[in-house]
Amino acid sequence: MSPEFAAPLLAIETHPLQTTIVAVFAVVYLGMFLGGLPKLKLDRSGVALLGGIAVVGIGAMTTEEAARAVHLPTILLLFAFMVVSAQMRLGGFYTEVTRRVAALPLAEPWLLGALIFVAGALSAVFSNDIVCLAMTPVVARLCIERRLDPVIFLVGLACAANIGSAATLIGNPQNMLIGSVLQLHFADYLWRALPPVGLGLLALWAWLVFAPRRLTLPPPAAPVDEALPEFDRLQTAKGLAVATVLLVVFLCTDWPREVAALVGAGVLLLSRRFHSSHVMGFVDWELLVLFVGLFVVNHAFDGTGLAAIAVAWLAGHGIHLGDSGPLFAVGVGLSNLVSNVPAVMLLLPHLKTPEAGITLALVSTLAGNLLLVGSIANLIVVDLARKQGIAIDWRQHLRIGLPVTALTLAIAWGWLIL
Repeated sequence: MSPEFAAPLLAIETHPLQTTIVAVFAVVYLGMFLGGLPKLKLDRSGVALLGGIAVVGIGAMTTEEAARAVHLPTILLLFAFMVVSAQMRLGGFYTEVTRRVAALPLAEPWLLGALIFVAGALSAVFSNDIVCLAMTPVVARLCIERRLDPVIFLVGLACAANIGSAATLIGNPQNMLIGSVLQLHFADYLWRALPPVGLGLLALWAWLVFAPRRLTLPPPAAPVDEALPEFDRLQTAKGLAVATVLLVVFLCTDWPREVAALVGAGVLLLSRRFHSSHVMGFVDWELLVLFVGLFVVNHAFDGTGLAAIAVAWLAGHGIHLGDSGPLFAVGVGLSNLVSNVPAVMLLLPHLKTPEAGITLALVSTLAGNLLLVGSIANLIVVDLARKQGIAIDWRQHLRIGLPVTALTLAIAWGWLIL
């Protein structure tokens, strides 16, 4: 081993603080893999928060350094769009759109196609998790009332939301992070990502309609457990107006996206109908905590030099993370090991070009369809379906998720190498 590689390893072996940082990092990412820590009531956000507290507590960095490690533009952009999505959800927009699609006099294949298109389009602007939260109860009731296969419709909904969210730099948290850190141009990314996303949604529909499958009957009709929000035209129009203005700003100006989004969120908080505390109740604070904790832990780990050693070792063997092929493979693997947000946070510091950022955004998002635990959107759909008496296990998801992931990744790879 060359001296420049050996020196950081020797420092870790002889410095207890460096060893402790590595141990904290390993435990945190074990928690990302497992979804928590054994025998402790901790989810991924709790593990990340404790990891951040640990590296500050052991003196690996000061609180000021920990604050500087957090990429504030990403946090602000994520928070602002959570407020926008909360406005749309409270106004009953998602529920009303889903109800209108469900009421269309279409045969099952075309109804499925309409739901896939709507879920994908909404997820590109308002986030896949929010869309799944709002649409799942209505789609579940649709399956029960019309005696449609709930596995096909609900897993299709989750897959469509994940695929559609890859179309923009605001469709999901990892894309927000990539776009913010690498300063990707919104319109450039959209034109690059839109064709593979559109083809991916079409491939999803074709697989669900034409692939051999075992019919799953929905449960008998039962009372709806939770009340869905009433449709409010004024509040919905207000939210849509702000979202439209933000999209125009992103596409046509260089105004920082996080600043524009915060202004839009501020406008929506000025409401005579929705109390600010009610809107804030729909903000996913746990996801924000996950980001903050991982920023701090990853920054401390980068200081050990081990990440640089690993990247240099790979480069010495002809594997460059900035190249499409290796990044594609590593992105798919890590996204299914530790989930896509932690995977992106690990890989992003080693990427420098817009092309690498586009590849990572597409790959990390599309890979989330492979396993049930690969995306929060998948878990949201399964959990809400269970409340309607519809059970979807990991095997049922895998029978759809595996081929759909393979098809969409193949489409993305083909598009990227053109």
